[in-house]
Amino acid sequence: MIAELNRVLETIDSRLGDELDIARLAASQGTTEYHLRRMFSSLTGMPLSEYIRRRRMSVAAAEVIGEDPLLDIAVRYGYGSTEAFGRAFRAVHGTSLAQVRASGGPLRMQAKLRLSLKIEGSAVMDARIIEKQEFKLIGHAARVPLIYEGVNPHIQEHIASLPVSEHARLKELSTIEPTGLLQVSADVDPDYVEGSELTYLHGVAVDATTQTPDDLDEIKVQQGQWVVFSVAGAYPAALQEAYAQSASQWFPSNPWRLRPGPSIVAVLDRAADFSTASIELWLPVERE
Repeated sequence: MIAELNRVLETIDSRLGDELDIARLAASQGTTEYHLRRMFSSLTGMPLSEYIRRRRMSVAAAEVIGEDPLLDIAVRYGYGSTEAFGRAFRAVHGTSLAQVRASGGPLRMQAKLRLSLKIEGSAVMDARIIEKQEFKLIGHAARVPLIYEGVNPHIQEHIASLPVSEHARLKELSTIEPTGLLQVSADVDPDYVEGSELTYLHGVAVDATTQTPDDLDEIKVQQGQWVVFSVAGAYPAALQEAYAQSASQWFPSNPWRLRPGPSIVAVLDRAADFSTASIELWLPVERE
């Protein structure tokens, strides 16, 4: 996947003035837009769309400093007016076209990226691939912002709002693997933009034919394959590290790619204060 991402980045850099079809670029490298965007954001910490915007405005800055009419430069980079180009330029550089043309800056330049696989230590990811028939996730759902690091207070608040008795009731409804109470993230932005909204469901997995109680939300999950990572350690740091290692180590080394679908965390065991936990991270995948 690293080589494919680098070829996509080379193509992007050679066509910054064009309207880029990321789905077509991904297909040309034998992968999907969904997997490409997820892997890029996990490896670099920024959405692919944001990298393209920064890179486009960085290259355009050299021309703004020159003598070509600003409208010509705007059109060259896909903008229909100087005003639209100026707004995009300011969003990246924090300054106006006129100021840069007059004084040459200040500029916030995005360097051209080239990704590499860095091998650190000898950690082995405990993973298994399983096939699951169509099933449902049922429970209590809420829209929350995506937060990369640390505890998500919005999710904490959502879980804390549920009566203790409701947790026990949900556990009794669990009928299939992954078993027990689950932390489900669905409808996640493909670029994994921090702060973007996702659907968080606190619930359990049940057979597709199970009738969902009227007071519970449901997420239907299609038949397909899953990679299941077993993780233990400080919580939620160990879980977040598992997400990062899956992108930087496991996916580049194995013939699988992410497919659209919810990610699921099953808590197998935990300390009373939830400072440590043994968990399973379920990610929907397909063979490349």
